[in-house]
Amino acid sequence: MIPAIDFVSPASHASLPPRSGQRFAPKPFAPAAGEKVRTQDERELTLRMIEPGDVAAMQRCFTRLSPEEIRRRFLHAMSELPTPMAQQLCRIDPSRETAFVLMDESLHPAEMRGVGRIYVDDTTDTAEFSVLVEHAWSRIGLGALLMQRLVDDCRRRSLYELWGYVLQENRPMLQLCKELGFTQRAIPDEPGTALITLKL
Repeated sequence: MIPAIDFVSPASHASLPPRSGQRFAPKPFAPAAGEKVRTQDERELTLRMIEPGDVAAMQRCFTRLSPEEIRRRFLHAMSELPTPMAQQLCRIDPSRETAFVLMDESLHPAEMRGVGRIYVDDTTDTAEFSVLVEHAWSRIGLGALLMQRLVDDCRRRSLYELWGYVLQENRPMLQLCKELGFTQRAIPDEPGTALITLKL
């Protein structure tokens, strides 16, 4: 069951995405200033678009990930997030990419607790997704919230399909995608990896 998250803004009290068998309902695009999100245990985050100035926060977030979490997100082992790579991840091309971050502004400097992004393939009208939530903030619905925003953005772009590669051992992500209506199939030439898709 996906936990509920409240939006602090009085104009938005939307619940998290529907479970399997239900369609996603498009929600307002996240404003530049961001949306305030409060978890059930009263922690507050700001959901906003990624910015070029988020490089240091992204690198700090990487240092808090376990080797297993890194492998599940990047599909291979990495000991650090090099600055050029972090800069590339934070400087997106809005015509082909969208990236949302969940920022913990209770600390200074603010810390990145989660990130969700898509890469658009114009030739097929599809987008590849990736979602990462810091372990201490996982299993409270933030992954579902990021996925909802990515789906909303894909619908805004009138894309045909959202897809991603997920390791078979990454059961939390596979379960989340199942609850959100994604389908899953194994990849014959990539043992241990599943292809997750959602027709939009």
